[in-house]
Amino acid sequence: MPDHPFRRIRSTVSALAACALAMTVVAAGATPAYAAADTERPTAPGPITVVAIDTTSVELTWAASTDDVGVVRYPVGAQFEDSGAQYSTDTNSIRITNLRPSRTYTFSVWALDAAGNSSVSNPTLRLTMPPGDDQPPSAPGQPVAYDVTATVVRLRWAHSVENVALDRYEVFRVDAGGTLTRVREVYQYPPVNSAQISGLAPNTTYTFVVQARDEVGHLSPLSAPVTVTTLPPPTCSVRSTVGQWPDGFVARLQVTNTGSTAIDGWTMRWRFYAGQQLRSLWGAEVVDRDSSYLRVRNVRYNAVIPPGGTVSLGLVATGTQLPEEITLNGGLCTVADE
Repeated sequence: MPDHPFRRIRSTVSALAACALAMTVVAAGATPAYAAADTERPTAPGPITVVAIDTTSVELTWAASTDDVGVVRYPVGAQFEDSGAQYSTDTNSIRITNLRPSRTYTFSVWALDAAGNSSVSNPTLRLTMPPGDDQPPSAPGQPVAYDVTATVVRLRWAHSVENVALDRYEVFRVDAGGTLTRVREVYQYPPVNSAQISGLAPNTTYTFVVQARDEVGHLSPLSAPVTVTTLPPPTCSVRSTVGQWPDGFVARLQVTNTGSTAIDGWTMRWRFYAGQQLRSLWGAEVVDRDSSYLRVRNVRYNAVIPPGGTVSLGLVATGTQLPEEITLNGGLCTVADE
């Protein structure tokens, strides 16, 4: 009987299937090399040595780690005091830039393999960068006082000019006889050119100056002084009208000046938690808020509260924390609810 084409096709398919089955059986009994989990840690890199250095960068190298499969990456840490940064390289050397002159950094290196196994760190290298700054900063601009209350003064000033990098500003109170008492340091990097001075006495005159310090420790000349008088302690009462729903409220606050002198410009603060949202505000404008309080100030038409006079403001907000611990210009108001 002649060989039919379809019979030849079926025969070929059967042969291929049998071959595939045989390969599967063989594969099932084998253990490929890559199937074994890599649990061995690389060895620690060798000690760090400096190849090149200038005032703001350093090139480091170390003896390579060994691993049963292979090292894929070297994380590198650079620590200064309580802050730090991490870098990465796939070779046994790295160039780190944007460092700061005269600072002392602690460098460390460890190795990672493809399975994520980490070596122990090599011996750390403590390195002080070369000084790159031989000039002091210029004097900060004359401070300007704003948002003055009975117990708080906020200051801002024009930045100092510095040839490398500023480290901080220091605010001093000028006492009788010209004695300087430091009342605030502004450490943020880069330093901000403003500061809040708290804990002052009401109705008291103060003089402040500002000085800049660069990263090497050079001090600028003192700024021109600013003299400011805190406000008298306010005497106030607040009557609040509140409408509430399950997760929100509307509050109307009527603030009365119960003192004998006019209040010319005011800020109010009350408890207002971070999870709350301010939906609407009238009769005042927001100054700032933190995790516990909201601070607002007068608008143009209600800045002055004469003795016995009142101003009204209101808000709509989420949450259930109603306005409490209300202060006016730093003084605590008595609160009566309706």
